Amino acid sequence: MRKTYPLQAQGKKHPDRVLDAVKHDIRRYFRRERGRPLPEGVDFWDFDCKVGATADSAETVQVSEVIATVDALAQTGIDAVYVEILGKHGVRTPRPPKIDTPAESPSQD
Repeated sequence: MRKTYPLQAQGKKHPDRVLDAVKHDIRRYFRRERGRPLPEGVDFWDFDCKVGATADSAETVQVSEVIATVDALAQTGIDAVYVEILGKHGVRTPRPPKIDTPAESPSQD
């Protein structure tokens, strides 16, 4: 998804309601993409995200920071926010095995 959301709606919509609608649309997109069937050999859907005032000034952010970044940009008073979310395949890497050290046995006198 590559989309520019206007933050100032014409008419009588309050800017806070417009911002809520933008955040709802972003969350809905994540839900819809995560619900798609996974291809063979893939563990989860991962996303490359960029957020900014324009497409040229958009910076890479983590999935968990997309909504907070949109909020922060809206507080600056800009007219629109650019959001780019591209889904990709995610494969979990196994945890390294835990190395157990032998417990010291109590000495017998």
